[in-house]
Amino acid sequence: MGNKYKIGESDIRPWGKYKVMDTGANFAVKQIEVNPGGILSYQRHQFRAEHWIMVQGSGVVTLDDKRFIIGQYEHIFIPAKSWHRIENSGSKPLIFIEVQTGENLDESDIERKDDKYSRV
Repeated sequence: MGNKYKIGESDIRPWGKYKVMDTGANFAVKQIEVNPGGILSYQRHQFRAEHWIMVQGSGVVTLDDKRFIIGQYEHIFIPAKSWHRIENSGSKPLIFIEVQTGENLDESDIERKDDKYSRV
């Protein structure tokens, strides 16, 4: 348990990329960029909640099987244990800030239900 992210850590994913901007004992802040046509896996986390703040573009968020269009400067809260994902159906990169809070902040706390890139 704990926070295993490091400030400046980044990763390229099939849907885009992320960079860790800040961390603390029970929080992490990431900048996430989703390529046009990219979609994150439909996933949930047992030990963390997330707050997404859109800073560029718009996307379709699925939260526990409900779909929402979320635009630039809007935000959404993702409670722990909720299934969620975001899709960039636009023609430009979608960028949002993800604030994670909870007891376990690392990539091991991901349970995938559906994934376009066969990572289930």
